[in-house]
Amino acid sequence: METLFQQLTRGKALFLIIVLGVGGSFQVGYHITGLSSPSPYIQRFINSSWYHRYGEPPSPQTITMIWSFIVSLYAVGGLFGAVSVKVISGLLGRKKAVIGNSFIAIVAAGIMVASKGAKSFEMIIVARILFGYSAGLGVSTHLMYLGEIAPRKIRGAVTLTSATFTSLGKLSGQFFGLSEILGHEDLWNIVLCVPVFFSMVQVVLLPFLPESPRYLFIEKGDDKACKKALQSLWGEGDYKQEMDEMSTEQAAIEVAPLRSPLQLLRDRTVRWQLITMSTVYCCNQLSGMSAISTFSFDIFLNAGIPKDKIRYVTLGLGVSEIITSIFCGVLIESTGRRPMFWGGYGVMSAIWVLFTVILNLKDPSYWVPYVAASLIFLFIIFFCGGPGGATATLSSELFIQSDRLAALVLMGLQRWFMFALLGLVFPFLIAALSSYCFILFACMSLLGCLYTFFLLPETKGKTMLEISEVFKAITVCGKSFLEEKRVETKL
Repeated sequence: METLFQQLTRGKALFLIIVLGVGGSFQVGYHITGLSSPSPYIQRFINSSWYHRYGEPPSPQTITMIWSFIVSLYAVGGLFGAVSVKVISGLLGRKKAVIGNSFIAIVAAGIMVASKGAKSFEMIIVARILFGYSAGLGVSTHLMYLGEIAPRKIRGAVTLTSATFTSLGKLSGQFFGLSEILGHEDLWNIVLCVPVFFSMVQVVLLPFLPESPRYLFIEKGDDKACKKALQSLWGEGDYKQEMDEMSTEQAAIEVAPLRSPLQLLRDRTVRWQLITMSTVYCCNQLSGMSAISTFSFDIFLNAGIPKDKIRYVTLGLGVSEIITSIFCGVLIESTGRRPMFWGGYGVMSAIWVLFTVILNLKDPSYWVPYVAASLIFLFIIFFCGGPGGATATLSSELFIQSDRLAALVLMGLQRWFMFALLGLVFPFLIAALSSYCFILFACMSLLGCLYTFFLLPETKGKTMLEISEVFKAITVCGKSFLEEKRVETKL
């Protein structure tokens, strides 16, 4: 049998995955961590540009308000990007949508670079909104593109690469922010624009790579272009099985055409898929991983790590994320999705409880900060090797073609709303509750463990239609949403 690497390199699949990754989820990961290092320099820039414009320094409250806009409006842009994915991807196709999105990132980078010379903090805000929009649209399109090019047998490994590129982006944001690299006051606008070089690479190379085969067959009805795209991606072959699967899905879509997010919410037959993805996204965001990515400095400072060492510890976290994501991609097709979810969540919950206990020891010793840091590393390993990696795969498997775009809009809305909410609330939580705020993360991880253990069916090796039927069969207390719909129809 061929190895995974051999399957990926028979055609252009691996090359396409890399090109999609550097312009997709990589950008999200970079902008999550990339703002941390230059934050004091940007706040000083706000102060100096205000003084240059008005002849007097701004109040501390004014600087805080402008800084909060710079931080939070990234998530607002992401929210609008997630909402627009259905319209743009449906109108332009997957490939042109990704290329267009890269141009938005390039424009945002140009505005960010020019803001320093123009002495305009407003330009930073505009650039952050555009970066957020590009990230919101890009990550959803990236996931959709991966799910539609991947054969069923290696779909998990292919879609999981989005999580790997997110981790790579986070590490790059931490790396380029080091004082030894670009972490200087005179380069703060440059360090925020590093991802634009990868966007340019995507704009140059993607036109020479194939469009999504599923999009060509199911939405455009072009079976010849679909077969050509499959051969370009995965090597020579007739791909009859894959095209038969698409044909079956296309027949199902003719009965149920493309739907809007509101129509999807009203449909009881996909209610369990929506509840599952909503619960998983919520547990992922509130499990503590987003807080570690955004507020790692505060967390490690609270744990007792010396200030001058924290930046290098967070760099180690980024390396751990990438290694674990790659290892997870190798294992996901053999272990399945379900054990990765409930097992990962269970261990993560236990880690946060232990972390809280260690931080609240009455007589802390010199070893406590190192044990606390080790627990954070362990948390990263089990998140990226569990729910963090498997979520990307699950997102592309739960919905058939007619529902996938609407589902991505809904999940994108939730993802960016939770990201913005956590960014606003977590600083207050850690100030009010100190180390006890991590108990909240433990509870959310436990909820994810229980839900995925008792209710999540295994999706490994199944077609989209088979997965849909499995979810329709889920019952709680002897009832399912499908049965309720039949009773309502009968009445």
